[in-house]
Amino acid sequence: MKGWWGKILRVDLTNDKVWVQEYSPDVAQNFIGGRGLAAKILWDEVKNVDPLGPENKLVFASGPFNGLPTPSGGKMVIAAKSPLTGGYGDGNLGTMATVHLRKAGYDAIVVEGKAKKPVYLYIENDDVAILSAEGLWGKDTFETEKELKKIHGKNVGVLSIGPAGENLVRYAVVISQEGRAAGRPGMGAVMGSKKLKAVVIKGTKEIPVADKKKLQELSREAYEAIQNSPAYPFWKRQGTMAAVEWTNENSALPTKNFSDGSFEFARSIDGYTMEGMKVSQRGCPYCNMPCGNVVLDAEGHESELDYENVALLGSNLGLGKLNEVSVLNRIADEMGMDTISLGDSIAFIMEAKERGLIEEDAPVFGDFKKAKQLALDIAYRRGELGNFGAEGVMRMAQKLNAHDFAMHVKGLEISGYNCFIYPAMALAFGTSSIGAHHKEAWVIAWEIGSAPIEGEKAQKVEYKITYDPEKAAKVIELQRLRGGLFEMLTACRLPWVEVGLSLDYYPKLLEAITGVKYTWDDLYKAADRVYALIRAYWVREFEGNWDRKMDYPPERWFKEGLKSGPHKGQHLEKEKYDTLLSEYYKLRGWDERGIPKKETLKELGLEEVIPELEKVTKLE
Repeated sequence: MKGWWGKILRVDLTNDKVWVQEYSPDVAQNFIGGRGLAAKILWDEVKNVDPLGPENKLVFASGPFNGLPTPSGGKMVIAAKSPLTGGYGDGNLGTMATVHLRKAGYDAIVVEGKAKKPVYLYIENDDVAILSAEGLWGKDTFETEKELKKIHGKNVGVLSIGPAGENLVRYAVVISQEGRAAGRPGMGAVMGSKKLKAVVIKGTKEIPVADKKKLQELSREAYEAIQNSPAYPFWKRQGTMAAVEWTNENSALPTKNFSDGSFEFARSIDGYTMEGMKVSQRGCPYCNMPCGNVVLDAEGHESELDYENVALLGSNLGLGKLNEVSVLNRIADEMGMDTISLGDSIAFIMEAKERGLIEEDAPVFGDFKKAKQLALDIAYRRGELGNFGAEGVMRMAQKLNAHDFAMHVKGLEISGYNCFIYPAMALAFGTSSIGAHHKEAWVIAWEIGSAPIEGEKAQKVEYKITYDPEKAAKVIELQRLRGGLFEMLTACRLPWVEVGLSLDYYPKLLEAITGVKYTWDDLYKAADRVYALIRAYWVREFEGNWDRKMDYPPERWFKEGLKSGPHKGQHLEKEKYDTLLSEYYKLRGWDERGIPKKETLKELGLEEVIPELEKVTKLE
């Protein structure tokens, strides 16, 4: 094969064993890489296990774009059964680890079992060692990476967990390069459950490429197109931080646990304020449009900001000072916690305190000092409140019987877009393959009719709530691209989304790398295959308890209305959302429960899934 190694590194921590498994060209071509390969492995091998037990498997998967000069092709997918949701979980991050993994001669690593004592994995091409991490256990992710680079040199890729992963916080993530994070549904907790502190990779091999000259020509063109985009200068200044002002203007900024869509102090935490604080910028491997805005926080430390962490740890907590929000963001990265789920969990506790449901000394909206202390307590599961917050919003809501203001879908907390008036974006959250996450179908810009990067003033447009069937089609279109193609390649979607890089480059680059000519129909079918397989995984793991209501957004968006702005009092209508959801199912070839039909599975080449699903439910 060209473009793929066809090799997976296998690690059994229980038995201290390492071996290499080869996989077929058919699997490579049908699932491409990244999320596709990870989903295939989890479907085949991880059935009805405890997510925090040794039987769960942690997959680190790269794609054909990784390790090669492709636009923003420096991503890695990390996947496992989720301890937060109980279903399929994954996340991606930009990291040199994905470059080194590919140059070491592997397409993925699969870790199973549990070490007796803390360990880390060291990979240098064909040499693989399981080494003691007892001296690293307890350190934060920044310290851990620095220590490992002292030992193994700077020219390595490092993936590590912090105290949150060690203490099995259900939304602990894996961190690389002081701020790049992956695994919102708790991949860091899975890593911690295996006593695996870190993975260090050094690769020096040349990746086999079908047409090296064509790859170089296409990449050069693409990089030039990115830099010549009219949107590029403003993007370089603010990156995703431009979305703070835009969401605020369009009643979509998460505010005080998503109870409203605009924040009175939004100007103090937006991209313009960030520009005045910025000291440097960071990006992922092979990226010429870096999005990591580095500022000095209120305690004098560097903190890497983007829209999501500022929205969820800022306005959603009622915090209007960017230097204080930056402290919470840095703590999350050091401790190895997802900033989105952390922000939602603290916001839930704040509202529960406000409603008199919690008697402990919990923070209230706007209380930075107590929010900071709670974030640290959560990372260490310290005290009753810290342990409570480490469980995530769904479990806290179950304990308090407080579902009306629990902002999650399938157990994964909502990311940074408030959807009282945006049914397409609510549908995207509802049907995301890991639970509520925007990255798979950021449809809200299309729904509003403007985008945050269009100019130096946020675009505020006249907007009317509609439930047109085309909204379901648009969500699927974006899921095929964002949650499908880009997650399989594995590459960042931002060159296309933010500065308008033509999608035509991607199949051409893939052909130059692999020698396989994919049509757009082929790529969409591969994306649909992966989505159907992941949905089948959810249905199987819930053992007959799957229900279409699991694709509903939070109750708050149906029962309450916006508190301010031109759409004050407006909210989603459940019956109309249900109709839109049915349209989505019909277009996907799924039944009214949201389960893929037999014919759909056959068309996608997933015949082997049918008998497995029929053990837990009846298929149409």
